[in-house]
Amino acid sequence: MFKQTPAPVPADGLAAALAPFGQSRMLPREAYVDPKVFDWEKQNIFGGWHCVGHAGDLDGVGAQKAVGSGSDGILLVRGEDGRVRAFANVCRHRGHELLACGASAKRRGIICPYHSWSYKLNGELRNAPAFDGISGPDPVEFGLTELALVDWHGYLFVDPSGSDGDFALHIAGLEEVVGPYRTEDLRVVARHSYELDTNWKVIVENYQECYHCSTIHPELSKISPPTSGENIDLPGDWMGGWMGMIDEAETMSLSGRSGGVAIKGLSEHELRTVMYLVGFPNLLVSLHPDYVMTHLMTPLAVDRTHVECAWAFPREALDKPGFDPSYAVDFWDLTNRQDWAACESVQRGLSSPHAQPGPLAPDEDGVYQFVTRVARAYMGSR
Repeated sequence: MFKQTPAPVPADGLAAALAPFGQSRMLPREAYVDPKVFDWEKQNIFGGWHCVGHAGDLDGVGAQKAVGSGSDGILLVRGEDGRVRAFANVCRHRGHELLACGASAKRRGIICPYHSWSYKLNGELRNAPAFDGISGPDPVEFGLTELALVDWHGYLFVDPSGSDGDFALHIAGLEEVVGPYRTEDLRVVARHSYELDTNWKVIVENYQECYHCSTIHPELSKISPPTSGENIDLPGDWMGGWMGMIDEAETMSLSGRSGGVAIKGLSEHELRTVMYLVGFPNLLVSLHPDYVMTHLMTPLAVDRTHVECAWAFPREALDKPGFDPSYAVDFWDLTNRQDWAACESVQRGLSSPHAQPGPLAPDEDGVYQFVTRVARAYMGSR
């Protein structure tokens, strides 16, 4: 997945991060504040398998959506065969973006807005205006550049490098964890976008522990005791763990009550817990008894990250008269904002030249999972 050129991070700092749990330290300060490290991550970590959205965002044949920009620009397209494909968001004529970043369209072809070159939904060149009557561009040779894409339970993963290996290795051990929630059948009914003044890794590290919960999340702690649950050990690139709820609670909400319906087929354990997963590097998946929440992170700079939070519910919930998803959305928007304030404060602290990597508490083994994953990536291995 990663180039053999190591990241510009002090080797002794990586060794400290990779020491056995209980003796290790956090990543070196440079990992959070040095633009050169960020540039390395964009090319090496985000150049491999990472999530770019949900298949439900591309509704029907011809649906198109542009994500990322510049060297990260990707065009997602649902073809005539119903498949979603990913292409570099680059016209083969003069390089113009086919859609602006974040824009969507729905049409029977892909049309460049600069000189009107058009492509079929499978990426093959359809028409190059003004080339009629002469030897024009070859439809195959000048088709769009397709990128490796996998639709896994509705989540779309792209490997822009084409060299990150078998996707099955990326999600090894996850089928029995995510499968029962049937995320591909859930409907996203609410989204919130946040732009944070913090490094993307700070967000994941915060997500991977509840050591902070009793301090900044009184509402969450009332429903889900901070010391409940445990982390799981997965053989692939994902990590995470579950937390329990108090006996009186049905789900994570301000009251503990659910305004929806339980996802069919879940086990008793799944109905009493929330599973929190990190889809390395940029997808956070929170599996609740009655809904699934995701945080999709897009790193914008070493100290800036865009996060889209989405809430998806079973279709049966949407059919309930007067269904209102705010019981889940309001709870997590409050919790998110509490987390964001903490993450931004961490980033400001790490910007100080006096910041030094600290030790991990006994309850931060989930952070250790993530830190060591990143440290190994910096060194050029999994």
